[in-house]
Amino acid sequence: MDSESIVQGLLQKAYDSLKAPDSGMALVALEDALKVDYEHPEVVYALKCVNWWLERSAKLETIRNFYEQGEFILGQWKVFFGFLDRIGKPYDRCLYAVRHFVFSTALSCFQGMMADGTDHQDAELLFRVGRCYKGIGNYVRALKYLEETAKVKKDDAEALAELADVYSLVNEPRAAKALFREALFLNPQKVDIRMLDSEMIRLLHDRVEALGYKSPELEEWMPVYGVFFGIFTVKRELRAIELGKLKQSIFSLENEIRDRPSEALLLSPKLINRYFWLIDHYVNAGEEKSRIDETLLKIKVLDPGVYERYVN
Repeated sequence: MDSESIVQGLLQKAYDSLKAPDSGMALVALEDALKVDYEHPEVVYALKCVNWWLERSAKLETIRNFYEQGEFILGQWKVFFGFLDRIGKPYDRCLYAVRHFVFSTALSCFQGMMADGTDHQDAELLFRVGRCYKGIGNYVRALKYLEETAKVKKDDAEALAELADVYSLVNEPRAAKALFREALFLNPQKVDIRMLDSEMIRLLHDRVEALGYKSPELEEWMPVYGVFFGIFTVKRELRAIELGKLKQSIFSLENEIRDRPSEALLLSPKLINRYFWLIDHYVNAGEEKSRIDETLLKIKVLDPGVYERYVN
């Protein structure tokens, strides 16, 4: 057997160990692979990843509370993205195994909390368990927990985005589009794109970023361009209380832009998004055309370029 075949076998052993999840055995397999080829790029990459998580696992042992353990792991997953940006070309097979290790470990922490008799209807706990099931690829279980979460946290952008993400992954695009649109309307700043797997939402983010927008304006423009790119096509008539809140939000943003023009770059896309929602409501509710025209005129005054693109 040639050296590359031996290395590939040891890499697969390391990745299988991570999925177990057993980072210690993964490290042993990778160190054996390094002895065969100390310059193999995937082995070096995987070792960096595993050692990074071994350092965090040592910290985990000092935390006694199950919930805090799970929170620590999920928090470090976000930090891990920054580490990945610094170590070069990614290896998908490695990242998939690491992801499985991270979310399996976090899931066992939250399940330990449930075993301790914690209220199984706690929305925060349900949300984290659902996110972990999504992370290990068990979408049926993820849907169960995230749907329960959404019943309680109806106006939580993060929870709705996670549920939308799973709907996208199980090929339910209509539900995914509707929920992503809702989440980005409620609070785009709470929708962490790097925690999502939907190709649809990632492509939207990348396309808006390619236009030159930077965070936090980028997140505010995503729902606007989601309309332009034909992604957010699932729309609904608002309930009376929702319509009242939307109109109040529009009124407040109009005043903010007038009083604080220096913040218009951030506030304008937020207001445009609300104008779009109001127009969609008028259309779905069969309101008089004059109301739609009045809102379109406001868009034209605020941003002529957006107006031209929207009406054409």
